[in-house]
Amino acid sequence: MSNVSYDDFAKLDFRVAKIIAIEPIEGKSRIIKGKIDLGNDDQRDVIIGGAQYFQPEDIVGKIVIVLANLEPKKMAGVESNAMLLAADVDDKPFWLTVDKDVPLGSPIK
Repeated sequence: MSNVSYDDFAKLDFRVAKIIAIEPIEGKSRIIKGKIDLGNDDQRDVIIGGAQYFQPEDIVGKIVIVLANLEPKKMAGVESNAMLLAADVDDKPFWLTVDKDVPLGSPIK
């Protein structure tokens, strides 16, 4: 693992978001299309990995932490406009969340 400068880290915009919708991606079993709400009318499509480990209804409504200013990336015909943060245990995602009710879009510092 290599070190990252503080200046590079400071460029990252981590935010609180809510998963508001999930839909399958045709022909894909390991990724799904999600929609997240960052508050202030900022809703974005995202690609969510590890779909083989959960049912969509298990994550809709979850409050998660996202990297909001990641460069958009297109996968399987879907443009992802943020990245959900998750711990990876045996390839299974465990979404990073907050332990209190905080407004959507709140910055993580």
